[in-house]
Formats: sequence, structure tokens, C-alpha cells
Amino acid sequence: MNASSAGAHDSPDSVLQSAVSKVKRHILPLFVIMFIVNYIDRVNIGFVRSHMEHDLGIGAAAYGFGAGLFFIAYALFEVPSNILMQKVGARIWLTRIMFTWGIVAACMAFIQTETHFYILRFLLGVAEAGFFPGVIYYFTRWLPGVERGKAIAIFLSGSAFASVISGPLSGLLLQIEGLGMHGWQWMYLIEGLFSVFLCVFVWFWLDSKPQDAKWMNQAEKDALTHAIDAEQVAREAASPVKMSIGKLLKDRQILMFCLMYFFIQLTIYAATFWLPSIIKKMGDLSDIQVGLFNSIPWFIAIVAMYAFASMSAKWKHQQAWVAGALLIAAAGMFMSTIGGPIFAFIAICFAAIGFKSASSLFWPIPQGYLDARIAAGVIALINSVGNLGGFVAPTTFGLLEQHTGSIQGGLYGLTATSIIAAVLVFFVRTTKKHEPAPGMSGTTTPVHP
Repeated sequence: MNASSAGAHDSPDSVLQSAVSKVKRHILPLFVIMFIVNYIDRVNIGFVRSHMEHDLGIGAAAYGFGAGLFFIAYALFEVPSNILMQKVGARIWLTRIMFTWGIVAACMAFIQTETHFYILRFLLGVAEAGFFPGVIYYFTRWLPGVERGKAIAIFLSGSAFASVISGPLSGLLLQIEGLGMHGWQWMYLIEGLFSVFLCVFVWFWLDSKPQDAKWMNQAEKDALTHAIDAEQVAREAASPVKMSIGKLLKDRQILMFCLMYFFIQLTIYAATFWLPSIIKKMGDLSDIQVGLFNSIPWFIAIVAMYAFASMSAKWKHQQAWVAGALLIAAAGMFMSTIGGPIFAFIAICFAAIGFKSASSLFWPIPQGYLDARIAAGVIALINSVGNLGGFVAPTTFGLLEQHTGSIQGGLYGLTATSIIAAVLVFFVRTTKKHEPAPGMSGTTTPVHP
């Protein structure tokens, strides 16, 4: 059966399902790869901290502040970026985002001072801003509501795999020397330019709207377009007044979701940016060995994340599962303060089981509470606020190490915030406030950021 005749005698539902399956096969693998590359360019500075300190004199406080500046820029420019994307189209804007972040990431290879470091980290945040809501927006134009939660789950799993890949990859690239450049410079340059080259593929692979897709037959294009347009009409009929950021922020439940996710992200980004430094204290390890050790907690976390998701699906009470995961994170962070570097590494492996699982288990709660008409926008808002933990955690840890020679106080703080989040989760609603409009469907599919 060829593309032009396929679906001619099929039922509307089967034609729509065929279209949805093709969309997921065509775009989801690329978006996961994009997110992996995005995440590596965002956090790779953790593997070159000691190199930059040796070659450029960038100390712990400057490193922590520079690491965090990315997230300030990301939060400030996320909304403007999202507005521009809706004007020019997701395909053009996503390609632009990837191109500019790749150029800025590559330019990190040529920093000479703390000021250069600060400026480029801030610009990297500006360049990347809008990537997450851009993908969410793309899903809204290509997938019916019932499929979007599953797609978001698969897409956000990229960060977990990036955490495993980034260590060994960066360790290998750090071995390159030549042309007057050190290994850390080659790492920045190669990883940044890979993003630039990938954006060329993105431009030719993605289509602006379903009717442009040559890999679907006309019946599938029409079925998909009709389903998505019908949902949009239902949304507008049910809610003629657009939800603004101001209105969303008046909802106490949404504020609590933002606060909880902020606390979870604090621990994740503290581990992301400072774990390589803790590993280096374990002994005389090469960059490759540090990278391999760095992958261990994240690999354990991926296994635990899916195990927790399966168990929470079998035995309900989502709040209790999130609280349990957060208490595991708190216990691991506390234990990392009472022993040497090797014991601290083992403790953080244990903590990773908790904080990555908590991040995964958290998302079904706001998804279950939110009306499907505003779910995508609020998820982007929660993600944006939560990512500010990426500024607070490394900045605080850097100042602590600079002035006290230890990050122990920061680990105590993460222990406390994880416990607070474990308590807060019992005060949030887990069911929809209102039923979705006809033709709309919510989802409680776990998301794995």
C-alpha cells in the first residue's frame, strides 16, 4: 500500500492512530537527541572546573556564580523566546535556538577571564531559553492531547541519559591536546560545534505543520489536523479568556508545585556541577576515570527512576512515593557529610536514587491537577521556576567552598530542603480542579526529566 492510497478504506480512528505513530517515530528520537546535546552543553563545565582554575584562575565562587548565571538568563528570556517562536514558527525557532547555543558553547573554548566566563554562561542561557516550551509547543501542533504527556515523558528522559553519557564523553575529549589548545578547550569546541552541525539536520528533518509532512499520506494529515483543530476549538469555547502568568501565579497549588520542583532541582544541579569535584578527591584519577565514576550515580538513578515509576503505577498514593524518594535524597545528602570522599561518593549514589526518582514521580501530580487546556503552559512555568535551582545551588556551593574550604553547609541545606519538599507534597492536590473540555484529555503519564 503506497503513501497516496494508504488509509483510504480505514476507519477515522485507525487513520489518526497511524498518523500519531508516524509523528512519534519521526520527531521523538530527534528531540531526545537534541535534549541530550542541550544538557551536555549546559553542564559540561562540571568536568573542567579544576582545569579552568589552573589555567585561568577561576576559583570556586566564580565557578559557582558562572554556572548559575545560565539559569538566570534562561528564566528571564524563556517567555520572550516563547512569544517569538509562536510568531515565526517552531521549526525555525528550534533550529535558531540550537544554532546559537552551539556557537556560544563553542566560544567557551576561548575564555580568558572570569568576566568572559560570566558573559558566555549568561549568553548560553539566553540562547537556550525557549527550547523546552518550544518542544512542548511543537507537540501541541502535531499530537492530540492524549498523546502529549507520553511524548513529554520520552523527551525529558534525554536529560537522564545525558547525565550518563556526559562524563565519559567529556573525559575522552579532555585528552585532546594540540594547536595551542588544552583539552578543556577542545571539549567546549567539539561539543558546541556538534550542536551547530546537528541544527542543519534539524532544519531539514522537521516540518512546520502536519500538512507539510511528506512522510504521511493525505488522509493521515487531514485526520491529524482535524483532531488538533477540534481540540483548539473546544479549548477556546470552554475558556474564551486566556490564562495569563499573573493569574496562574495566584493559584496556590501551582505556586506549591513551583516551590517543590525548585527544591528538587536544587539537589539535582548541586550534584551535577559538584560531583566531579568530589570524585577528584577520591584519589589520583584521570579525567576519563572521573567521567566514568561520574556516570555511576546517574546510571543507578535511571534504573531506580523507572523502578519507582512502575511501583507507583502498581501501588497508588503518588504523594507518598514522592515523599519517600525525597527522604532517600535527604538521607543520602546527609550521609555524604560524615565520611571521606569515597563514602561521600557512595552516599551521593544513594541520594541520586531519591532526587532523580522524585523528579520523575513529581510530574503526574501537577498533570493530574491541571486542566488539560493549560497543562502545557504551566508545565513550562514550573520547569522554568524549578531551573532557578540551577543558579542557587552552584552559586551557594561555590561561595561556601571559597570562604570555608568545604561544601558541607550546602549539603546540610539540601538535606533540609528535601525534607521540606517531602512534607509539602502532602499539601498539594493530586486530582483535576475542573474536568477538561470535550475533546480534551489529561494524562498522568510519568515524566522523566
